[in-house]
Amino acid sequence: MQHFDLIVIGGGVVGLATAYKWQMANPNKTVVVLEKERKLAQHQTGRNSGVIHSGIYYKPGSLKASTCFDGYAQIVEFAKKYDIPHDLCGKLIVATSEEELPQIDRILARGKENGLSGLKVIGPDEIKEIEPFVNGLKAIRVPQTGIIDYVAFTNKLGELITQMNPNSEVLKNQRVIRIRKDARDISVVKTTDKTFTANQVVACGGLEADRLAKLDGLSPCMRIVPFRGDYYDLTPSGEHKVKHLIYPVPNPEFPFLGVHFTRMIAGGVECGPNAVFSFKREGYGRTSFDLKDTLSALSFGGTWKLFKTHWRYGLGEYERAFSKAKFLQALQKLIPSLTDSDIVPARAGVRAQALSPDGKLVDDFVIEKGNAAIHVLNAPSPAATASLAIGDEIMKRLKGQP
Repeated sequence: MQHFDLIVIGGGVVGLATAYKWQMANPNKTVVVLEKERKLAQHQTGRNSGVIHSGIYYKPGSLKASTCFDGYAQIVEFAKKYDIPHDLCGKLIVATSEEELPQIDRILARGKENGLSGLKVIGPDEIKEIEPFVNGLKAIRVPQTGIIDYVAFTNKLGELITQMNPNSEVLKNQRVIRIRKDARDISVVKTTDKTFTANQVVACGGLEADRLAKLDGLSPCMRIVPFRGDYYDLTPSGEHKVKHLIYPVPNPEFPFLGVHFTRMIAGGVECGPNAVFSFKREGYGRTSFDLKDTLSALSFGGTWKLFKTHWRYGLGEYERAFSKAKFLQALQKLIPSLTDSDIVPARAGVRAQALSPDGKLVDDFVIEKGNAAIHVLNAPSPAATASLAIGDEIMKRLKGQP
């Protein structure tokens, strides 16, 4: 049995950022990060679009808005200091129909209220100057957006933690199966082969967040429902048609941003993702299935209410998941000249999205205290961008911190 001052469950970017922030503030105390996979950042962190978000979309005053704005500045400073591959290339949010124009005004107002600077609304001619192959009626140019290698960022956080205190550890292959408080008010975390004790615990479980909360005696009213996002890559014949990041105007009813074009930090351009209900929390194939995960989602009343309300939207997303032609049609809204030969199927990711009993997708980050741990229950995009600021937020909730 090993004792640490803090245990962090989850080796994704939010878990490592939290452990890093705590170690920075407590260099003489010990922290252990417990990750169930062989490597860090194997799920949401390593399978997202790799975008440094600006915070333009999020409701003013929300945790998403405040931590994304703060996290953006922190992650850029960190990337510069430690040579993490990144590029502040900027993006366009493009309206392609008259119906989307009011949304442009709403998004612009939110961005300004959230503290962004340099935002500019541009017309068709200026759009063409920036992105010659994009057709749009109006767009917002967002300079405070970039791309980064989140896996490299996460691994660097782990290195720095153990450099600050050699008695701290970042352990892999440690799946947590029990969380409890003992008679001395010490938190006990048991994995499949080891037992750890600590004065405090933080659980950043991502796709397993609600299950970790239940291990700790919490009964969260929300349920993690997985949504798979499929990506396509542009081939060399299509790659030259994208110079920055290009986003559609998002559907205001959903926290998804729609299929978009993302320059990748390692080179190339990625298109996507869509957002389809997944029958497996860590299922990255179109036909991935897990009985336990499926029963968890379909036994929750909120899932059926979501399906009933938004069945038409969901059907469209499924069509794009299984039809290259339908996916291409969505991309052609922004770049009409794209052809079938310009895109090839690529990877997929799964988003851990909390769903409430009334069938609504939980929009903001959610952090709650259980019996033995603090739990990050909902941390979808832009959690990677906001990770260092989320770490600061968790620090406020830990005992003995300012």
